[in-house]
Amino acid sequence: MSEPTASALLEELRQYDTPSITNVVATYPDSEHCLGLYNPWAENWYTDTSIRCMYPELGRTVGYAVTCVFGLPDPNYSRLSFLDVVDALDASPKPTVLILQQKFPPQLANKVGLAGSIMTTAMQAVGCVGVISNGPSRDIDAIRPLGFQYMLSGVSAGHGTMAVQAVNVPVSVAGMDVAPGELIHMDENGACKFPADQLAAVLTKVRSLLAEEDVRIAALQKATNAAEVRAAFSGQRYAADKQPRP
Repeated sequence: MSEPTASALLEELRQYDTPSITNVVATYPDSEHCLGLYNPWAENWYTDTSIRCMYPELGRTVGYAVTCVFGLPDPNYSRLSFLDVVDALDASPKPTVLILQQKFPPQLANKVGLAGSIMTTAMQAVGCVGVISNGPSRDIDAIRPLGFQYMLSGVSAGHGTMAVQAVNVPVSVAGMDVAPGELIHMDENGACKFPADQLAAVLTKVRSLLAEEDVRIAALQKATNAAEVRAAFSGQRYAADKQPRP
């Protein structure tokens, strides 16, 4: 039997919610279902509450990270443009998620309606399926029909002159540190990242985790008293280490 392709594995990954993926990546390092890839509190591997999913109706989105940094024009550096971002997206394995770090002065940070419908359509043409940014964007209504996901701090109608400062460098967005080529998983709960070479292992763990959770949820749905609830939680590291009361 042939091994599943990378695209098939990514499609399976997209079937699971982001909290379940975080559970197997790092959230419960003592669990047999967790890979323990990061210290869950000390490392920045998932997003915080400073950004939100703009199109939750699209469901889960996965892709390989391509990164860039935008800021004000620098008279000493004008080598890069948005087309260099497009080239990086085109050169990456597909699909891609652009991790766009905005570095603007505090008085401008909440006014940068950065990526509009034209930029989004260009990114989509080269296999990009979503953007995660620590700042705002715009054209939310025009982008909605494209089926392209955004996670942003909010929206703003305009912007001034801006420039690309870096492409495919390590970035930090909304509490998540991302290196180019890492895998991104996001939905309305937020986003997380993990090394691309851990994809098969993540899928193995999430299958076993959800199978166990299905059994526990079924038991909880049948429970009618505290003893039966305790029994459903029996043996779990996050449950009290007590036997059900008679």
